[in-house]
Amino acid sequence: MHLRLIITTLAGLAAAAPALAEPTQYPLVLENCGTTVTIDSAPQNAVALGQNSAEILLMLGLQDRMAASAFWPTKVLPELEEANAGVEILTVEQPTLEGILAQEPDFIAAQLPLLLGEDSKVAKRADFDDLDIPSYLSPGICNTRDDAGDIYGSRDQLWNMDLLYQEIDELSRIFDVADRGQALIADFRQREADLRARFDADDSTFLFWFSSPSASDDAYLGGRNGASGFIADLLGGRNAITTDAEWPTVGWEGIIAADPTYIVAASLDRDRWDLDRAENKIAFLTGDPSVSQMPAVQEGRILTMNGAAMNPTIRTLYGAEELADQLAAMRAE
Repeated sequence: MHLRLIITTLAGLAAAAPALAEPTQYPLVLENCGTTVTIDSAPQNAVALGQNSAEILLMLGLQDRMAASAFWPTKVLPELEEANAGVEILTVEQPTLEGILAQEPDFIAAQLPLLLGEDSKVAKRADFDDLDIPSYLSPGICNTRDDAGDIYGSRDQLWNMDLLYQEIDELSRIFDVADRGQALIADFRQREADLRARFDADDSTFLFWFSSPSASDDAYLGGRNGASGFIADLLGGRNAITTDAEWPTVGWEGIIAADPTYIVAASLDRDRWDLDRAENKIAFLTGDPSVSQMPAVQEGRILTMNGAAMNPTIRTLYGAEELADQLAAMRAE
């Protein structure tokens, strides 16, 4: 869908909720991940750290107010390609603080504590506070517990889209385009409801394989209560992995023991590891002497999905839609 059509559609949907789309009154004060953020005026030169932050701003039609972005595990959504072409990409990996500040940003939106947080090697919120640059961290990630032994933490409860809707709402108010934010939320809510209506609950389990450094290493999987678990729930099943860790690493003996009904092979566009590619994952699954004996592999119950959907982002819904179509076709055979 062309970006102009997206914005036109969102504008039409926004008309249905005028009470929720009042102009922003500045200064705008928000509580964000335990930090009070004050926005004195609508940002004009923002930097988005993380694909989700960038894609939300692009969906809100804010590309002219974006100086740059960074950290892209996969390519931008096709309907956002034209808008994103005019926004500088600092790097598809982790940027440097110096590179961010060189853009002279007046606002920072970040997807992960990996990119903005006390333990981040990129930047801490204090780095921007000292320069009077307001920063915003995705609320969907800062509600994890810090007891998993890694920067991503763990979750007590299943993630859901409400935290994403909060993020869209708050970013749209920060930039004084609340009407577009409410329209985007309305569109996502309808798509979420449509997906849930397609599948009845059953005993199906889904294993979400993000990537592995090599075939001999443990696999990075989507944890039970993260975005992957939410997708499984949307499709009427549950995550085959029962740990609360957001991104558990599991050996293949443990994966075989989990015996998932379906294996989801994530596709990533980055060039970090060979097993970032879905086709390489499938080659391993079907070629390894032990793994290939899993019933899900033997019976061809392997699905593919863009890996960005395994993060709690706007891509989660897109990934669920990808799997829903494959699942429906597979079950119809």
